[in-house]
Amino acid sequence: MTKTKNGGTRRVLRDRDAGLYLASVVVSAFGTSALGPACGMWVKDLTGSNGLAALCLLATWAPTLAGPLLGTIADRLPRKPLLIWADLGLGAVLLTLFAVRSRDDLWLLFTVLLVYGTVVAVRDPAESAVVTGVVGPELLGDLGGLRTTAVEGMKLVAPLTGAALYAAYGGAAVACLDAGTFALAAAVWPFVRVREEPPRPRAGGGRAQAAEGVRELWGHPLLRPLVLAGGATMFLSSLSSTMTYGVVDALGHSPAYAGVLYAVQGAGSTAVGLVSGAALRRLGARRFAAAGIALTAVAVAARAVPSDPVVLAGSLGIGLGLPCVLIAAFTAVQLETPGPLLGRVTATAGTLIFTPTAVGLAVGAGLVELAGPAPLLPVYGVALLATAASLVQRVDSASRTTDRSPSDANPA
Repeated sequence: MTKTKNGGTRRVLRDRDAGLYLASVVVSAFGTSALGPACGMWVKDLTGSNGLAALCLLATWAPTLAGPLLGTIADRLPRKPLLIWADLGLGAVLLTLFAVRSRDDLWLLFTVLLVYGTVVAVRDPAESAVVTGVVGPELLGDLGGLRTTAVEGMKLVAPLTGAALYAAYGGAAVACLDAGTFALAAAVWPFVRVREEPPRPRAGGGRAQAAEGVRELWGHPLLRPLVLAGGATMFLSSLSSTMTYGVVDALGHSPAYAGVLYAVQGAGSTAVGLVSGAALRRLGARRFAAAGIALTAVAVAARAVPSDPVVLAGSLGIGLGLPCVLIAAFTAVQLETPGPLLGRVTATAGTLIFTPTAVGLAVGAGLVELAGPAPLLPVYGVALLATAASLVQRVDSASRTTDRSPSDANPA
């Protein structure tokens, strides 16, 4: 056990199959992070509309609302082949964007983005389920943390690459880059050895099976509070993020300084993934998540102080704290959910955690017109502290027996 606690990250990195899986994550995350900003630039150039450019993000996030239903697909089909075909299919769909040449072709761009979001809403639960067969349960937190490090690390470099490629060759070239990364990711998956049971026949239609996943999550004494805390945290953090340019104004910098704050936050998110497995084992899922939310709360409130060092420290704190509840929640889902339900429960958790992000961005965009960072950011920080406090309270006697660290799980 000492070896696991102290060297979980090293064990994952030395594992052949985990290494191949992380390689596929790095490749596909690079393409995704490059395409997102480029699509907004593309729409802005074609239309001159900020609102239509913002719809790119909405188009990719909208399918998460149907997450519980889409997650049934990940439980009905063999998951590893599903991942391969999803990556290949996305690559093929992205190549159709070469036909987008004018404002009249925007329907195709938004259709592709909607399909993109739908496939990802199926793919992510399938990936989460497959990962449980790549490493043992005691290392799932480490693998989840390294995945976070990989994804956040790509966000530090890929958007600049995508912007440069867009400026030189246009949006279709960035889409081609993303298609290529999905093809590479698909080529890696056949070499990943996965211990996976074949899907079992199930009675009832898609809605009944989706409801089964919702009931499993909602009735679980550990998963429900973790997922609800994750949703509340993402809502409040998205409210905070709408204040970024107000924070920059208060510091007396140009809007471009926001890029520095995002980079510092990304660096924090990249770093926390390296230690999350050990922290999960030491603290348990709820305490690890609560510690991250509390750090985020302090960091969000700190950004109301018109001081460069304080704001930069706040951005770093948000980067370190915000991923904790996500890693804790999704690792707990992997550990606590029966294999045949894992796709649906993961998709339901994703809907409950990430949908509030879109709501928070919409609400925050209105609030930012009414007040600046100084009065609002401390309020968001207090709300985050209340979320952290509620999570560490004992929910009930069942929660005390269920909330265990990954190292206490029985091997599969």
